[in-house]
Amino acid sequence: MRLCAFALIFTFPLFAQKLALIVPEKTIQNKAFAEKLETSLSGQFRILDNSLSETAFRSVELENVFNLTNIESKNVGAVIGCDYFLLIKAVNQRRSSLSKNDYYESFAVIYAVSSRTGRLVFWKIQSFEAEKQSNAEKLLLDSTDKLSKEISDKLKLTDKEELNEKSASKIEEVPDENSPEAKNFRSPLPFRRIKPEYTKLAYLYEIAATVDIELDVDENGVILRTEIVRWAGFGLDESVIESVRKMNWRPAERNGKTLPLRILLRYNFRKVGEV
Repeated sequence: MRLCAFALIFTFPLFAQKLALIVPEKTIQNKAFAEKLETSLSGQFRILDNSLSETAFRSVELENVFNLTNIESKNVGAVIGCDYFLLIKAVNQRRSSLSKNDYYESFAVIYAVSSRTGRLVFWKIQSFEAEKQSNAEKLLLDSTDKLSKEISDKLKLTDKEELNEKSASKIEEVPDENSPEAKNFRSPLPFRRIKPEYTKLAYLYEIAATVDIELDVDENGVILRTEIVRWAGFGLDESVIESVRKMNWRPAERNGKTLPLRILLRYNFRKVGEV
Protein backbone atom coordinates (compact mmCIF):
# COMPACT_ATOMS: atom_id res chain seq x y z
CA MET A 1 0.00 0.00 0.00
CA ARG A 2 1.42 3.31 -1.02
CA LEU A 3 1.06 6.38 1.12
CA CYS A 4 0.63 9.59 -0.82
CA ALA A 5 1.64 12.90 0.73
CA PHE A 6 -0.09 16.06 -0.37
CA ALA A 7 1.35 19.50 0.25
CA LEU A 8 -1.31 22.04 1.00
CA ILE A 9 -0.28 25.55 0.18
CA PHE A 10 -1.97 28.44 1.94
CA THR A 11 -1.44 32.02 0.93
CA PHE A 12 -1.26 34.63 3.67
CA PRO A 13 -0.28 38.31 3.52
CA LEU A 14 3.42 38.75 4.06
CA PHE A 15 2.66 41.11 6.94
CA ALA A 16 -0.38 39.68 8.73
CA GLN A 17 -1.02 42.62 11.05
CA LYS A 18 -4.62 43.75 11.41
CA LEU A 19 -5.18 47.16 9.84
CA ALA A 20 -8.29 49.36 9.96
CA LEU A 21 -8.95 52.18 7.51
CA ILE A 22 -11.04 54.99 8.98
CA VAL A 23 -12.61 57.78 6.92
CA PRO A 24 -14.20 60.20 9.43
CA GLU A 25 -15.62 62.58 6.79
CA LYS A 26 -17.97 61.01 4.25
CA THR A 27 -17.32 62.55 0.83
CA ILE A 28 -17.00 61.12 -2.69
CA GLN A 29 -13.28 62.01 -2.74
CA ASN A 30 -12.65 60.32 0.60
CA LYS A 31 -14.46 57.14 -0.41
CA ALA A 32 -12.69 56.84 -3.77
CA PHE A 33 -9.22 57.39 -2.32
CA ALA A 34 -9.76 55.08 0.67
CA GLU A 35 -11.04 52.26 -1.56
CA LYS A 36 -8.05 52.57 -3.90
CA LEU A 37 -5.60 52.67 -0.98
CA GLU A 38 -7.26 49.64 0.62
CA THR A 39 -6.79 47.66 -2.60
CA SER A 40 -3.11 48.61 -2.66
CA LEU A 41 -2.64 47.59 0.99
CA SER A 42 -4.64 44.36 0.93
CA GLY A 43 -1.68 42.20 -0.09
CA GLN A 44 0.36 43.26 2.92
CA PHE A 45 -2.20 43.53 5.74
CA ARG A 46 -5.33 41.90 7.06
CA ILE A 47 -7.76 44.72 6.35
CA LEU A 48 -10.65 44.72 8.80
CA ASP A 49 -14.24 45.21 7.69
CA ASN A 50 -14.69 48.95 7.10
CA SER A 51 -18.25 49.27 8.37
CA LEU A 52 -17.46 47.43 11.62
CA SER A 53 -14.24 49.41 12.12
CA GLU A 54 -15.98 52.74 11.63
CA THR A 55 -18.87 51.79 13.90
CA ALA A 56 -16.38 50.93 16.64
CA PHE A 57 -14.41 54.11 15.95
CA ARG A 58 -17.49 56.30 16.33
CA SER A 59 -18.32 54.66 19.66
CA VAL A 60 -15.28 56.38 21.20
CA GLU A 61 -15.90 60.00 22.20
CA LEU A 62 -13.30 62.14 20.42
CA GLU A 63 -13.06 65.91 20.24
CA ASN A 64 -10.82 66.08 17.17
CA VAL A 65 -10.28 62.82 15.27
CA PHE A 66 -7.15 64.12 13.55
CA ASN A 67 -5.56 65.40 16.76
CA LEU A 68 -5.72 62.49 19.22
CA THR A 69 -3.87 61.81 22.44
CA ASN A 70 -1.98 58.55 22.73
CA ILE A 71 -4.52 57.35 25.28
CA GLU A 72 -7.42 58.10 22.93
CA SER A 73 -5.60 56.30 20.12
CA LYS A 74 -5.03 53.20 22.23
CA ASN A 75 -8.71 53.20 23.18
CA VAL A 76 -9.66 53.41 19.49
CA GLY A 77 -7.33 50.53 18.61
CA ALA A 78 -8.66 48.40 21.46
CA VAL A 79 -12.29 48.95 20.50
CA ILE A 80 -11.65 48.17 16.83
CA GLY A 81 -9.33 45.25 17.61
CA CYS A 82 -6.55 46.26 15.22
CA ASP A 83 -2.78 46.52 15.40
CA TYR A 84 -2.73 49.80 13.46
CA PHE A 85 -5.35 52.13 12.05
CA LEU A 86 -5.21 54.73 9.30
CA LEU A 87 -7.12 58.00 9.47
CA ILE A 88 -7.75 59.29 5.95
CA LYS A 89 -8.91 62.61 4.57
CA ALA A 90 -8.99 63.36 0.82
CA VAL A 91 -9.96 66.74 -0.63
CA ASN A 92 -10.17 68.36 -4.05
CA GLN A 93 -10.09 72.15 -4.05
CA ARG A 94 -9.58 75.06 -6.39
CA ARG A 95 -6.60 77.27 -5.65
CA SER A 96 -5.50 80.72 -6.81
CA SER A 97 -1.95 81.89 -7.42
CA LEU A 98 -0.29 85.16 -8.40
CA SER A 99 2.27 83.33 -10.53
CA LYS A 100 -0.08 81.13 -12.60
CA ASN A 101 -3.69 80.57 -13.59
CA ASP A 102 -6.15 79.08 -11.15
CA TYR A 103 -5.70 75.34 -10.71
CA TYR A 104 -7.04 72.35 -8.83
CA GLU A 105 -5.29 70.54 -6.00
CA SER A 106 -6.20 67.01 -5.00
CA PHE A 107 -4.63 65.96 -1.73
CA ALA A 108 -4.94 63.25 0.87
CA VAL A 109 -3.74 63.30 4.46
CA ILE A 110 -2.87 59.93 5.97
CA TYR A 111 -2.25 59.28 9.66
CA ALA A 112 -1.00 55.79 10.62
CA VAL A 113 -1.43 55.11 14.34
CA SER A 114 -0.17 52.26 16.51
CA SER A 115 -2.82 50.68 18.71
CA ARG A 116 -0.07 49.37 21.00
CA THR A 117 1.38 52.77 21.93
CA GLY A 118 -1.15 55.25 20.54
CA ARG A 119 1.66 57.03 18.71
CA LEU A 120 1.43 58.60 15.29
CA VAL A 121 4.00 56.41 13.55
CA PHE A 122 3.54 57.62 9.96
CA TRP A 123 2.15 60.83 8.58
CA LYS A 124 2.04 62.13 5.03
CA ILE A 125 0.20 64.55 2.79
CA GLN A 126 -0.07 63.38 -0.80
CA SER A 127 -0.78 66.34 -3.11
CA PHE A 128 -1.18 66.80 -6.87
CA GLU A 129 -2.05 69.82 -9.02
CA ALA A 130 -3.63 70.13 -12.46
CA GLU A 131 -5.62 72.60 -14.54
CA LYS A 132 -8.61 70.26 -14.56
CA GLN A 133 -10.18 68.78 -11.45
CA SER A 134 -10.49 65.31 -12.99
CA ASN A 135 -6.78 65.24 -13.85
CA ALA A 136 -5.76 66.21 -10.32
CA GLU A 137 -8.04 63.53 -8.87
CA LYS A 138 -6.60 60.87 -11.20
CA LEU A 139 -3.03 61.72 -10.19
CA LEU A 140 -3.97 61.28 -6.54
CA LEU A 141 -5.69 57.94 -7.08
CA ASP A 142 -2.80 56.67 -9.19
CA SER A 143 -0.39 57.36 -6.31
CA THR A 144 -1.81 54.77 -3.91
CA ASP A 145 0.48 51.88 -4.87
CA LYS A 146 3.60 53.85 -4.04
CA LEU A 147 1.99 55.23 -0.88
CA SER A 148 0.97 51.76 0.31
CA LYS A 149 4.58 50.61 -0.03
CA GLU A 150 5.73 53.51 2.18
CA ILE A 151 3.08 52.70 4.79
CA SER A 152 3.89 49.00 4.75
CA ASP A 153 7.62 49.56 5.13
CA LYS A 154 7.11 51.99 7.99
CA LEU A 155 4.70 49.77 9.90
CA LYS A 156 6.96 46.74 9.55
CA LEU A 157 9.82 48.77 11.01
CA THR A 158 7.58 50.21 13.75
CA ASP A 159 6.43 46.74 14.74
CA LYS A 160 10.00 45.60 15.33
CA GLU A 161 10.94 48.80 17.19
CA GLU A 162 7.93 48.70 19.52
CA LEU A 163 8.40 45.03 20.36
CA ASN A 164 12.03 45.69 21.31
CA GLU A 165 11.40 49.02 23.05
CA LYS A 166 12.26 49.28 26.71
CA SER A 167 9.71 50.79 29.06
CA ALA A 168 10.31 54.36 30.17
CA SER A 169 12.13 54.60 33.48
CA LYS A 170 9.98 55.26 36.53
CA ILE A 171 10.26 58.89 37.51
CA GLU A 172 8.26 61.22 39.75
CA GLU A 173 5.62 63.42 38.16
CA VAL A 174 4.37 66.86 39.18
CA PRO A 175 2.43 66.35 42.45
CA ASP A 176 -1.13 67.49 43.02
CA GLU A 177 -1.29 71.02 44.38
CA ASN A 178 -2.73 70.02 47.78
CA SER A 179 -0.79 66.79 48.26
CA PRO A 180 1.99 66.37 50.89
CA GLU A 181 4.50 65.96 48.03
CA ALA A 182 3.71 69.50 46.84
CA LYS A 183 5.09 71.04 50.05
CA ASN A 184 8.29 72.99 49.40
CA PHE A 185 8.20 71.73 45.79
CA ARG A 186 9.28 73.71 42.70
CA SER A 187 8.66 72.49 39.13
CA PRO A 188 11.36 72.61 36.47
CA LEU A 189 11.40 75.78 34.40
CA PRO A 190 13.21 76.77 31.20
CA PHE A 191 15.61 79.68 31.58
CA ARG A 192 14.37 80.90 28.19
CA ARG A 193 11.17 79.79 26.52
CA ILE A 194 11.32 79.08 22.78
CA LYS A 195 8.07 79.22 20.83
CA PRO A 196 7.64 76.32 18.39
CA GLU A 197 7.23 77.31 14.76
CA TYR A 198 3.81 77.15 13.15
CA THR A 199 5.03 75.36 10.03
CA LYS A 200 4.48 76.53 6.45
CA LEU A 201 2.61 73.30 5.72
CA ALA A 202 0.25 73.85 8.66
CA TYR A 203 -0.28 77.45 7.49
CA LEU A 204 -1.05 76.37 3.90
CA TYR A 205 -3.73 73.93 5.07
CA GLU A 206 -5.02 76.18 7.90
CA ILE A 207 -4.43 73.62 10.63
CA ALA A 208 -5.61 74.26 14.18
CA ALA A 209 -4.27 71.66 16.60
CA THR A 210 -2.82 71.00 20.04
CA VAL A 211 0.46 69.19 20.63
CA ASP A 212 1.24 67.73 24.05
CA ILE A 213 4.77 66.66 24.85
CA GLU A 214 6.00 64.70 27.86
CA LEU A 215 9.59 65.18 28.95
CA ASP A 216 11.84 63.83 31.67
CA VAL A 217 14.20 66.42 33.17
CA ASP A 218 16.97 65.09 35.41
CA GLU A 219 18.35 66.62 38.62
CA ASN A 220 20.79 68.72 36.58
CA GLY A 221 18.18 70.15 34.21
CA VAL A 222 19.13 67.83 31.33
CA ILE A 223 16.31 66.44 29.19
CA LEU A 224 16.52 62.65 29.28
CA ARG A 225 13.47 61.78 27.18
CA THR A 226 10.72 63.40 25.14
CA GLU A 227 7.53 61.87 23.81
CA ILE A 228 4.66 63.41 21.89
CA VAL A 229 1.49 62.30 23.69
CA ARG A 230 -0.99 64.32 21.58
CA TRP A 231 -0.01 64.43 17.93
CA ALA A 232 -1.01 66.68 15.06
CA GLY A 233 1.13 66.00 11.98
CA PHE A 234 1.99 68.76 9.48
CA GLY A 235 5.45 69.08 11.04
CA LEU A 236 4.04 70.50 14.29
CA ASP A 237 5.13 67.55 16.45
CA GLU A 238 8.72 67.88 15.21
CA SER A 239 8.57 71.64 15.72
CA VAL A 240 7.64 71.16 19.38
CA ILE A 241 10.37 68.57 20.00
CA GLU A 242 13.00 70.80 18.40
CA SER A 243 12.00 73.84 20.47
CA VAL A 244 11.86 71.97 23.78
CA ARG A 245 15.24 70.37 23.13
CA LYS A 246 16.80 73.81 22.58
CA MET A 247 15.71 75.10 25.97
CA ASN A 248 17.98 75.05 29.03
CA TRP A 249 16.11 73.89 32.10
CA ARG A 250 16.26 74.63 35.80
CA PRO A 251 15.61 71.29 37.54
CA ALA A 252 12.78 70.55 39.93
CA GLU A 253 13.43 71.02 43.63
CA ARG A 254 11.97 69.79 46.90
CA ASN A 255 13.22 71.19 50.19
CA GLY A 256 16.10 72.82 48.33
CA LYS A 257 17.30 69.55 46.77
CA THR A 258 17.10 68.97 43.01
CA LEU A 259 15.33 65.88 41.68
CA PRO A 260 14.37 64.32 38.31
CA LEU A 261 10.81 64.92 37.20
CA ARG A 262 8.40 64.10 34.36
CA ILE A 263 6.36 67.05 33.11
CA LEU A 264 3.76 67.70 30.43
CA LEU A 265 3.82 70.75 28.15
CA ARG A 266 1.00 71.84 25.84
CA TYR A 267 1.24 73.96 22.70
CA ASN A 268 -1.78 75.28 20.82
CA PHE A 269 -1.40 76.06 17.12
CA ARG A 270 -3.69 77.96 14.81
CA LYS A 271 -3.37 80.18 11.78
CA VAL A 272 -2.79 83.87 12.56
CA GLY A 273 -6.10 85.71 12.59
CA GLU A 274 -8.20 82.72 13.66
CA VAL A 275 -10.19 83.08 16.88
